Amino acid sequence: MLSKLVNSILLLIGTFGVLISFAQQNNIPLNHFYKDRLYYTSNKMEGYTGNSFFPVSESQYDLHTKIQDTSKQYYLVTEHLFKKHFLEFKGKNYYLTISPVFDVMMGRDFSDSVSRWLFQNTRGFHIEGDLFKNFSFSTCLYENQSRNPLYQKNYFNAIGESYVKKADSSYFTQNAVVPGLGRTKPFKGDGYDYAFAMGEVIYQPFKVLTISAGNTRKFIGDGYRSLLLSDNSFSAPNFQINYRFHPRWEFVYLRSRLMNMLRRPASTTVESYYNPKILAVNYISFKATEKLTISLFEGTIYSKGDSVTSKPASPWMYNPIPGLGAFVVKEKYANSILGLNIGYTIIPELRMYSQIAWNSRQHGYGAQLGFRVMEPGHVKNLFLQLEGNYASKHLYRSSNPSLNYSHFNLPLAHTKGEGFVEIVLRANYEIKRVYFDVRTIFYNLDKYSPTSHLALYNEGKRIYGSTFYAFVETGYRFNKKMNFSVFINYLFRKDNTSQPQLTNVFGFGMRTNLINSYTDF
Repeated sequence: MLSKLVNSILLLIGTFGVLISFAQQNNIPLNHFYKDRLYYTSNKMEGYTGNSFFPVSESQYDLHTKIQDTSKQYYLVTEHLFKKHFLEFKGKNYYLTISPVFDVMMGRDFSDSVSRWLFQNTRGFHIEGDLFKNFSFSTCLYENQSRNPLYQKNYFNAIGESYVKKADSSYFTQNAVVPGLGRTKPFKGDGYDYAFAMGEVIYQPFKVLTISAGNTRKFIGDGYRSLLLSDNSFSAPNFQINYRFHPRWEFVYLRSRLMNMLRRPASTTVESYYNPKILAVNYISFKATEKLTISLFEGTIYSKGDSVTSKPASPWMYNPIPGLGAFVVKEKYANSILGLNIGYTIIPELRMYSQIAWNSRQHGYGAQLGFRVMEPGHVKNLFLQLEGNYASKHLYRSSNPSLNYSHFNLPLAHTKGEGFVEIVLRANYEIKRVYFDVRTIFYNLDKYSPTSHLALYNEGKRIYGSTFYAFVETGYRFNKKMNFSVFINYLFRKDNTSQPQLTNVFGFGMRTNLINSYTDF
């Protein structure tokens, strides 16, 4: 039903888009480089104070004007290298950009007893277009091979897709899943091969109404993490409406088709189908003052059957009122996360933010409190962020494991899932085109399990203790539009749990960085 609705909307957008006559509706990339700079106040633009439902569109917030490179270039090659997309085509009623995407990295883990090179080899393309007045589209393709540090490999393999054994109908895990990047197949024995594509069409018939459809990722909150909805999981088909029905009020209606990586036992195709489910998000924001925004969130997972049969989702899936799904639909057929998202700009250089998440059926809860500091001490292009997160053991779980708050076997919100306290400290600084990026994360784990969100409810061994993660990177950023840079970095991770592990990775490479993949767990 949802896929038919999305197809109908796409047809409607295509029909009306050509009848009107040029604006930029495409979304700003979700990578933290862009998101951090949204909050900067400059002489060109004020810092972001919106409803914290990301990504935001270029028409709503023209970030590229704020971060544009004003250097003088005297050659066409350097003009595109430093200031433009690889290819740009512009006419009276259209603007089209085409750029390659890549992430080429080599590294070594000096704590690994096996002497081997780690690597990331990503290549693809990114295309954006604006047609006529109110219609935009984007599409991208990423092809990847990688060999990862041991702690990442163990996690990827633990949450791989599940197949049915024909002998006894039990399940076994095969392949792996990479956060944000999808399922894999083996590559050269101990590596991974995986690919994914994303795209979106956006139509704005009126200034107060935006309609979009595609499979791009979403993020709710001003933080580095989100306890409500984040881009940690894989891309999923979705349909979204943003409606500003009052200067202070905005409503976001999002519906998405999700998957548990649980293969069905029988199929008429080459590969059996996965177990589907529906995510319904209702999000109402109130801009109480120019500095304070309060938003009410409901994210409900609705059943579409089990590992054997399919059935239509509950009609309550279409309900736009936050909270009803959490209390009206039976627990067997729905799992809801209710929450608040609060953003407050204390002064232009300091923004405080908070989230509260609650699972009423499982009595799970979580909380977030953080601060973004822009240019402390008036140091230009210096950014600091301090954030604390907590999620109890049962926050995202359902009594029906197939309705756990997950997609593609990955948590839909915080990358760690549940059962933790986390402290995040981030800093980045840029002088001319040279940048420095530092991130430290401390976890205290209480009854944590990396597999407790799986549809088979593979709770596994409970983990107690702490984990410390530190990452330092410096590089030269050539192009801000594509976030193209060359870099060297160092990753340190120490696991002080019942499963102790030490990681020391030194790496170097070059990349265009438009999306996030969270491996700091």
